[in-house]
Amino acid sequence: MEINRVRTDLAVETRELYKQAQRIDDEIPGIETIIDNSNKDIVITTVNILSDEAAEKLNKSKGKYITIDAPKLKQNDEEFNDKVGKKLIEIVKEITNLKSTDTVLVVGLGNEKITADSLGPKVVSKIDITRHLLNYIPQYMSPDTRSVCAIAPGVLGTTGIETGEVIKGIVEKVKPSIIIVVDALASRRIERIATTIQIANTGIVPGSGLGNNRNAITEETMGVPVIAIGVPTVVEAAVIANDALEIFVEKLQKEARSSHELNELIKKDNYNEIKSALMPGDINLVVTPKDIDELIENIKEIIVQGINLAISTS
Repeated sequence: MEINRVRTDLAVETRELYKQAQRIDDEIPGIETIIDNSNKDIVITTVNILSDEAAEKLNKSKGKYITIDAPKLKQNDEEFNDKVGKKLIEIVKEITNLKSTDTVLVVGLGNEKITADSLGPKVVSKIDITRHLLNYIPQYMSPDTRSVCAIAPGVLGTTGIETGEVIKGIVEKVKPSIIIVVDALASRRIERIATTIQIANTGIVPGSGLGNNRNAITEETMGVPVIAIGVPTVVEAAVIANDALEIFVEKLQKEARSSHELNELIKKDNYNEIKSALMPGDINLVVTPKDIDELIENIKEIIVQGINLAISTS
């Protein structure tokens, strides 16, 4: 399977796809991967892209990508959610490395009217905003309160303005020390929908996982560091069909004790043919679970907790 054919925003998946496509068993040169599976229910994978060559191979910016995989999030267990939230707090604190005088701008990307794309705006609506209070009634605020502001800029289709242009204008006026961007992502694994959180210090290109690249929101374009927090909410229909075919063939292999024909079938790259069948004309189908409303609400609370407790005080 060619890496550039599969839509995913997750660096950990892009690395897996590249290794699969190139038949590489060892680590990709220029990439460092650290896996913490000390807690079998919450696996944390850090992918450090260290060289320009590795960045080009993966079509990802150089930098750090930390992925929290927690499949049990689908159970919406309050105690487990709290454990994931605490891990997220630790990671956000480490990756932002804020000073007490820093001003933080939180940006929620996406379209609130489309459930699978509504994570960013929903998170922003729950962020603890303090900048206006520190400006107008500082005498009532705790001395360790950090200045926090937030915006959900909408999408190009409803505003007519590129998201990057909106954020750039705010940055020029507010002059934040750092930007935290929250967005819904695309994955190539069904099981990662609303159970995986990626935190990266590389910024983000809105819509890149689905091929709708908008203006980049990065330190280079904004002039300040940009931390991106994202959660997969969709996969391509072709990915689901391809994964289902692999599961089906593996099952037949076990039952048939691996006949030559079945071995050849599972080795074949079926993605392109399946994608063509699922794409009438130029239409590319993406899929999200029927309970995406509940999943978004659940993961939203974890992201909100992670951001608020990580940045609200020094």
